[in-house]
Amino acid sequence: MPWTRRLSEPRSAVYAAAVTALFAVEETILRFGGEVGTAPDSGGPAAAGAGADTLVIAVILALLTTVPLALAPIHLASSAVLITLASAFSLTPFHALTLAGVAAQAAVLCQLAWSGSRLLAYAPLPVFVGCAVATVGGDSLWERGIAVALVALAPAAVALGAVGRGRTTTRAHSAAAQAVADTLHEHAARGERARIARELHDVVAHHISMISVQAETARLTTQGLPAEGAKRLLAIGDTARAALTEMRRLLGVLREDAGTGGGRKPQPALDQLMELVDDARDAAGAATRLIVRGRVVQLDPGVGLTAYRIVQEALTNARRHAPGAAVDVELRYTASDLHLRIRDNGPGPGTAAPGRDRPGAAERDSRGVAVARAPETGHGLVGMRERAAMVGGELTTGAAPGGGFVVNVRLPVPAPGESA
Repeated sequence: MPWTRRLSEPRSAVYAAAVTALFAVEETILRFGGEVGTAPDSGGPAAAGAGADTLVIAVILALLTTVPLALAPIHLASSAVLITLASAFSLTPFHALTLAGVAAQAAVLCQLAWSGSRLLAYAPLPVFVGCAVATVGGDSLWERGIAVALVALAPAAVALGAVGRGRTTTRAHSAAAQAVADTLHEHAARGERARIARELHDVVAHHISMISVQAETARLTTQGLPAEGAKRLLAIGDTARAALTEMRRLLGVLREDAGTGGGRKPQPALDQLMELVDDARDAAGAATRLIVRGRVVQLDPGVGLTAYRIVQEALTNARRHAPGAAVDVELRYTASDLHLRIRDNGPGPGTAAPGRDRPGAAERDSRGVAVARAPETGHGLVGMRERAAMVGGELTTGAAPGGGFVVNVRLPVPAPGESA
């Protein structure tokens, strides 16, 4: 309600109080001013003095029913109490309530309801009803009309203020909910654009590049290749290179929208695992070994990236929770799976520092090693488990036999021609 908000401003409240007070005093003088000039045969000076006293009291009450509006921005409850008491005394027994006073009373009650003080706003209504009933037997039709106007306008003003507050609250809640929804949608969209950019760069761009290289190799190395075949292979290579150029432009747009910048550094894979282990050894100042068992096979880019990120997070956890502990990173290739085992010789989950993501109930992994599944409290362990699950793998963590902490991961290795 715009006018209610304006009355909450000090300058507007003072202006409203001044205007209503002016009208109230003018109305009071018009109603009671004639009593001051009472003729001598109607009572003489005594009657004139009584008329003057009545006028003074009426003017004071007129001011008390309007001037406290100026206090509304500072202390609304005090303003409402002063105006309500003055209105009640003006109505009975002095019968001096003005239309301006009724308007001021309605305005302050509406403000009370709009500010949330509905109980205080409704409290004067029974008093007004009682005062109106007391004026029923009076001789003045004007006084009865004023009383009826007050009884009718007061509850209407309270209801109007309550409705206005409800609408304001609803709009505020709707605006806040919409802002939150827009923010979440934008974050989700940026995350999706970043994910698409990574997938395009790591997988699609790799395969298109291979198409270009293979087409060029076939054109240059195939003996007795017809001219038309060489032309077709050249066209394939040119098309693949053009597709790569367009994809780089698309990746730049996606990464700028996702807030990740325009960098095109490829995502790491297990080929860079030795560099990761060397960096971890230099950073921790402790022994860190990489152990590879089995026949190494070429992994799907998604599986390779998952394995690299899990090892990276496990080494970070070991450096944070077991500083100075030796760490072994073991890769074991089988016909259908890649097994990762990252173990440190630190204090283990039982004596970990507060907040360390290593407690849990004992269980057995795929190799029969007793480990413990960590609770879903640490973002690092949860993130590793989610990465493994995305490529169809499994991850368990817990106390290692003989002490320390171990992370065991099984990632499927698709057969040739099979997608992950």
